[in-house]
This record gives sequence, structure tokens and C-alpha cells, in this order.
Amino acid sequence: MMETVLAIAAVPVLAGLALALLFVRRAYLTRDGAVAMAVRIYQRVPGRGWAPGFGRFDQGRLSWYRMFSYSMRPRRVLDRADMMIEARRDPIGAERQVFPPSIEILCCQSPDGQVEIAMTKSALTGFLSWLEAAPPGAASSSYRPGEPGV
Repeated sequence: MMETVLAIAAVPVLAGLALALLFVRRAYLTRDGAVAMAVRIYQRVPGRGWAPGFGRFDQGRLSWYRMFSYSMRPRRVLDRADMMIEARRDPIGAERQVFPPSIEILCCQSPDGQVEIAMTKSALTGFLSWLEAAPPGAASSSYRPGEPGV
């Protein structure tokens, strides 16, 4: 009888510990600033496959971490020099039910293939500034205003 009570009491304690670990991980990874964004990791079904997370802009790369993961390593790393925006769009179809109206989706091309990133319009401004930025003496060709679909 006592073992059953202890087992039942352990469940909420372990669940609380798991949530606390997620919170500590996120606080550690976002200590220098991060942007909430979702990345589409599966593209088999239209409008589905989005995973919430946050991105960190470190020098010339964007490191994207899944929101609900215990890993301290980014799930995706996108290099600024190798990334090009192909299109910007609002959520369509089933995406409208997942994302609020303030979300914009970027369809980008990287050496690993196409990647779709969803973020708020205010975060998008910072992302585009980061993407256009380049070290002194270097030119950035990742984003060219006025191109079709951009």
C-alpha cells in the first residue's frame, strides 16, 4: 500500500522536474536574446509539420532550437551566407488555425534544401536586418529587395 502511494506521489514530482528542466534549458539558451519562431520540419502534408522553437543569431548563423526538447544543441543551423529568401507569405489553409494573424512565413533556400520559417512580423524585421548584414568588406546577396516573391 505504501509503495502505491509513493509511486502516485512520484508522478507529479517527476512531471514538475521535467518542466523545470525545460524552463532552465530555455532560460540558459535565450540568455543573450532569442526570437520565437517555428520551423516546418515535415513537409509531407500541406500546412502541417510545424515545430515551435526559438532562434539565436550568432555572428553569421541562425541556430534554431525546438521548444520542447532537452537537447542543448540546435536542431537546425542556417548560415547567413548560404541562405536565400525565395518567398514571403501569410499562413494558408490549416496554418491559419495554428498561427495567429501576426505571423509571416518565409520560404528560404539553403544548401540543405528548402526551409520554411514562421515568425511574427516584428521579429521578421530583425531577421531581415540580420540576413542583410555582412562583415565589413563583404557583400551579402542573401536578400535582394524588389525581387519577385520577396
